[in-house]
Amino acid sequence: MRQIAIYGKGGIGKSTTTQNTVAGLASLGKKVMIVGCDPKADSTRLILHAKAQATVMDLVRERGTVEDLELGDVLKTGYGDVKCVESGGPEPGVGCAGRGVITAINFLEENGAYTPDLDFVFYDVLGDVVCGGFAMPIRENKAEEIYIVCSGEMMAMYAANNIARGILKYAATGKVRLAGLICNSRNTDREADLIEALARRLGTQMIHFVPRHNQVQRAELRRMTVIEYSPEHVQAEEYRALAKKIAENKMLVVPTPLQMEELEELLMEFGIIADEDETKVGVAEAAA
Repeated sequence: MRQIAIYGKGGIGKSTTTQNTVAGLASLGKKVMIVGCDPKADSTRLILHAKAQATVMDLVRERGTVEDLELGDVLKTGYGDVKCVESGGPEPGVGCAGRGVITAINFLEENGAYTPDLDFVFYDVLGDVVCGGFAMPIRENKAEEIYIVCSGEMMAMYAANNIARGILKYAATGKVRLAGLICNSRNTDREADLIEALARRLGTQMIHFVPRHNQVQRAELRRMTVIEYSPEHVQAEEYRALAKKIAENKMLVVPTPLQMEELEELLMEFGIIADEDETKVGVAEAAA
């Protein structure tokens, strides 16, 4: 059983990418479980065709203690026989959302959710590695294989580099490794070349470039993955290709994160930002 965590900048498309990739793995005959580690509880909606499933933390609040839960209360089965669990989080403004991740994973382990027939467990994790709770899948050696969803936007690349720093920290004492970057395209300038270059600098690979297509949004409106909604569509083939590459991937590395200056130099190298000129900082582009 391979345990994989998907990280990336907030809003980059981690949950959409994860669910479409998992659907691709299911179409290859793989047995998969998704553990949603985001308080929004949107990591399984496309697989279950639901707005949101009951989360571990919701039911803990309702019943008073995690000991009052049964596995069947929180584990549901969706498209392709994919098992789905959402950790949930505290009520807004109260407590640490990472606590839900820790509680959920411990509950799943203690109640036999990690069955021998599983080929993959995917953890869809909120945002950057900024707190111990959200780092839990890698900190506790639950997930040993990390993919970072990014794009050619500067802040998405900054987040990817920041996540690589977190992986480097935990790799020193555990088995966690970076398995690759997934470029979820935003149609920025020279995007594929730029992410390929970033991957090389980090010591990893761009495992797949997912082109931007409105079919993804059309499928999401039906609460479905593209693979289920329109299996013959070219975008469904992109996700199947990504799933196949992950299934076959053997490249697991300890990353070599960049300094901020190096990241900016990379963007300059590709002409994404102009060579630094302090006289132009804060100056708007001249009218045509």
